[in-house]
Amino acid sequence: MAEQWGELYQQPALRERSGVFADRRQAGLLLAELLEPLELNSPLLLAIPAGGVPVGVAIAEQTGWPLDLAVASKITLPWNSEAGYGAVAFDGGVLLNERLLPQLGMSEEEILHGIRQTRNRVKQRNRTLRDDRPLPEVRRRTVILVDDGLASGLTMRVAVNALRKAGAATLIAAVPTAHIDAVNTLRQEGVSVCCANLRSSYPFAVAAAYRSWYDVSELEVLDLLGKLHSSR
Repeated sequence: MAEQWGELYQQPALRERSGVFADRRQAGLLLAELLEPLELNSPLLLAIPAGGVPVGVAIAEQTGWPLDLAVASKITLPWNSEAGYGAVAFDGGVLLNERLLPQLGMSEEEILHGIRQTRNRVKQRNRTLRDDRPLPEVRRRTVILVDDGLASGLTMRVAVNALRKAGAATLIAAVPTAHIDAVNTLRQEGVSVCCANLRSSYPFAVAAAYRSWYDVSELEVLDLLGKLHSSR
């Protein structure tokens, strides 16, 4: 646990509400309004694909800040691809939900198999979406990790761990919607959080904050990034 909690930047008028964003793009524009007034040192946006990319692109268009990707993925349950028991980052780092694992009845081999599969998926996605480029310089700048929401927060946290290993000291997690428990876990670890729509009830679904919600494809990610870079 960090000695000092991270800051919280929020939109109180949107707290505990559902259906507050038309789509990921509008959500990103609202986040840009929260982020722009902050005094940030050489800000760098890193979107977590796929769902974080439309949010990150909207922020980048509004602010002019550079945008790249931080590839990370949850380790899904064998019987439910929507739920996960951990996450893997672009550096191969793993974070497991130690509280959940004993309740799942999974063998060690099943757990390790899921980790191997997810590491391979992250490697492939990094190759497809980033051509395996080196990570941008993250030292001595404010790194803003962007996703479309936080439920457990494991995917965001494993990306934070990877970026800290790469030398990032100042980190902000920017998400349109999040559960307060995930937000507080990040803040306890010294990560500031920018979140427009905080919620505290269970069950929690990221999708409930959006009036239009769908799975973002890798083709859409490449298209969004191509249009952003061609406009600069």
